[in-house]
Parts: sequence; C-alpha cells; structure tokens
Amino acid sequence: MKRALVSVSDKQNLVPFVKGLVENNFEIISTGGTKRVLDEAGIETIGIEDVTHFPEILDGRVKTLNPYVHGGLLARRDLPEHMATLEKLNITPIDLVCVNLYPFKETIEKPGVELTDAIENIDIGGPSMVRSAAKNYHDVTIVVDQADYDEVLAQIKEDGETSLAIRARLAAKAFRHTAAYDSLISQYLTKQTGLEDPEKLTLSWDLKETMRYGENSHQKAWLYEDALPKDFSVLQAEQLHGKKLSYNNIKDADEALRCIREFDEPTVVAMKHMNPCGIGRGDSLVQAWDRAYEADPVSIFGGVIALNRQVDLATAEKMHKIFLEIVIAPGFDDDAFELLAKKKNIRLLRLDFSKKDEPTKHEVVSVMGGMLLQEQDTLKEDYHDWQCVTEKQPTEEQLKTLMFAWKAVKHAKSNAIVLANDERTLGVGEGQPNRIDSLKIAVKHAGEAIDDRTVMASDAFFPFGDCVEYAGQNGIKAIVQPGGSIRDQESIEMANKYGIAMVTTGIRHFRH
Repeated sequence: MKRALVSVSDKQNLVPFVKGLVENNFEIISTGGTKRVLDEAGIETIGIEDVTHFPEILDGRVKTLNPYVHGGLLARRDLPEHMATLEKLNITPIDLVCVNLYPFKETIEKPGVELTDAIENIDIGGPSMVRSAAKNYHDVTIVVDQADYDEVLAQIKEDGETSLAIRARLAAKAFRHTAAYDSLISQYLTKQTGLEDPEKLTLSWDLKETMRYGENSHQKAWLYEDALPKDFSVLQAEQLHGKKLSYNNIKDADEALRCIREFDEPTVVAMKHMNPCGIGRGDSLVQAWDRAYEADPVSIFGGVIALNRQVDLATAEKMHKIFLEIVIAPGFDDDAFELLAKKKNIRLLRLDFSKKDEPTKHEVVSVMGGMLLQEQDTLKEDYHDWQCVTEKQPTEEQLKTLMFAWKAVKHAKSNAIVLANDERTLGVGEGQPNRIDSLKIAVKHAGEAIDDRTVMASDAFFPFGDCVEYAGQNGIKAIVQPGGSIRDQESIEMANKYGIAMVTTGIRHFRH
C-alpha cells in the first residue's frame, strides 16, 4: 500500500481527490483541519501524531517538522542504504504529498491587517514538506495545485503511479509555488522595515493569459499579473464586448488609464501608440468627447479611448461613427452599450474609477540583462507653487489652463510639448530627438486653433531660447516648463520679448 500525506489550506475539490487515492490503494496521513474534513467525509486517515510519535506543539507551529515525515519523503528508493535506514528506524516512505500553504496572501490583502496576523500566516512546515517532496520527485509526487488533481488521479488509476515526466513537471511547479510564497513574505516584511533598496528584489506575478502574439506577430508573449494586484488597472477591467486584448492594446489601455486618472472633471483621453493624441474636458462627457476628437480627428482613428464618466447614448453615437480599438470607462448606459456593441470587434471595458487614486506600486522596466525599478510619476502639484519668471504675469485662468496642459504633457513621450486651451489639447509633439521639432509638430497640429487662450507645456527645460521664440512667433501666450537650464535666462528674455507669461515648476516629467 502506498502512502499519501495530505494537508491543505484550500480544501476545494479535496474530498473527491483523496477518495480516488484511497480507491487506488493509498493510505492517508493528514493533519488538523484537513483531517477533520476527510474524517467527516468518511475517509479513514492516519493522524500526524501517529506517524511522528510526537504531539503538535506551540499552537500547531511544530507538527510535521520531524524525521518520520521528512525521512519518508527524502529517502531515495534506488539507494539500498537509504531504504535500510528507513527500515532500521521504522520510517514508512511517503509516495505522494498534497499540500498548499497558509493563506498569507489573503491575510495581507485584508484592510488593516496587523503584523501579528501576517506572521502567524507564514507557513513553515508546509513549504518544508513541499520542498522535500519536490527534491525527491524521482520517487515522490508533489501536488500543490488543485488544478492538477484530475491529471494525477487519472494516471494513478490507469498506471498505478504517476510518470517521472509528470512528477518532474509538478516538482518544478512546487518550487515556483514556494518561491512565490516566500517572495510575498519578503516583500511584505521588507516594506514593514521601510527598506527601499533591498540587496535582493523578489517579485511575484501570476500568469493571466498566454497571448496570441506580442508587439509583432512573430513574437511570443505572455500576460502576468502582480500577485497583489491593484484595482485601477486594465488587468482588473471587465471586458463586456469585443475581441481579446492584444499585447499592444494592453499597453495603450494602461497608458490611457495613467493619463485619465489625472483629471476629475468630465474628461476624454484618446491614446494612440502610447501617446495622447487628444484630451478634452467639458461640462458633460459628450462635450469632452467633441473636444478630444477635435484635437486630432486623424490620429484618433483606431485609438484607445478612456472616459472618466459612464458612457451615455449621446457620446456613444459620436464614438460609433469612427473605428476605435478600445473604449474603457466606469460603465455604459444600456442604450449606449447596445449601440457600441453593434461593432463586432470593438473592445468595451468597464473599470471602477473610484479606485484611481489608490496607492500605486513601483513600475518595472526590463533592459537587456536586468531591470529598472522606479516609483510611478503620480506627483500631485499645485500651480500656486509655481514661480513666474517673466515680466508678464499669468492670469488665474491661464494658470488653470497651464495645469491642464501640464497634466497632459506628463503622458506624452519626451521630448514632449503640448499646446492647449481651457477645453482641450490643440497639438501634441512627442518623441523627437530635439525639443524644437516636437514644438513644430504641436504647432502644425494646432494650426488655426491657436488663439489668445493657447498655452504651452514642456516636459523638461528649454536648452536654448529657440522654443520660446518659435512659440511667441506662433501666438502662444503662456508657458509652463520645469526650468533649471544653465541658459534659462535666454528663454526668459525671449518670453519677455514676445510678452509671454512663463512659469517654472522645478519638476520635470520625462516619459521615455
């Protein structure tokens, strides 16, 4: 008769699995709550104390850390000396282990969880058994995921045991399981100490989806979600309609959400290739849409649209007229959804925007041979803290418009320039090797829309006076920029020449 050790926190689908083991000549060792569940189901079990000949102690902290358990797991069946040791010490081999761990993740996700509760949900015996069984996978089957119950049981029923190939695969999964578990613990405790730059960075993600392809069709891609996900994320959005999101869809939608969370009034963000092509705001959502569309009616075609209000029919009727990849919003009125869903391929996503100001996590960027980690750029700014450096002072209305443009320019790729009025972006220039070219693109996009209300935002300082001069020649009335160049005075003098009000923030917003 073979022997299985079963001790699980997640008991879903456990009873049928263990019944199947018993029917295939396994005797069951179990512990605590797992044993009670199996006993109540009429499954005969051996208590862990009957194996270890030692009582559980320290409120259950020590019960399986015992040679009668780990000797039975780690003994190599192909080494006579190992088997002789087991016989001499009266240790019975254990052939299968079914273990999952204390709910540490679920514990730390609870609001207001205390450190003591988190500590008590750090499993010690469970990971030890998992690792022992996985190390000896040549002889022992380790099961840590209920998703594997059916496959393991089917093979045992057919062949009397699992294959070496399956045991090897399950062992690798078991080590991933304990590694992810330890990763969450290390992250949590590191955060408790306030350490920002640990000598080892341990992160954990869960596979959410194997994608059709990556950035291009010849690239494989996978979507992983943070083991402790945030609510305000495209990965938490409910897809109501349309094709599956692609790799590029997800990146664009993520950038759209980063941008839309800047604004509280009814706002529409049109994102294209991870750059905002139009941002409009208004007293109503449909007015905001009209203004976002007017900002760049060419680039918005095939774009990703983020709206921070529930989509109504009036707005949907206007969006329905053009091809859009994604619409993401807090919700859709029934008639608005019905209209938009007439297009088979448009992706309609619903997301809880009440979570937009939740604390963010650090963002990770891969480079060849390593990765970069940084805080997200979620700095909250107040235009009253800005410094006017020119003879011309901005009006209160200009300052409000400058703040709108400043929020927009944060989400365009540097070198970034945004021209805007109090209603919408007029022109966006981004991603150019020099700032003057970005400005020329923005001015060209804005065209005849430039008037006395037009302001300009630059994500970083001006290295020369040429940008300010070009802005003045094209009717820009106010500028916001970080300042800090050794040639700031050149730009200030140019602004004075053209009667431009210019403020500096002391903060730049590069978005590479």
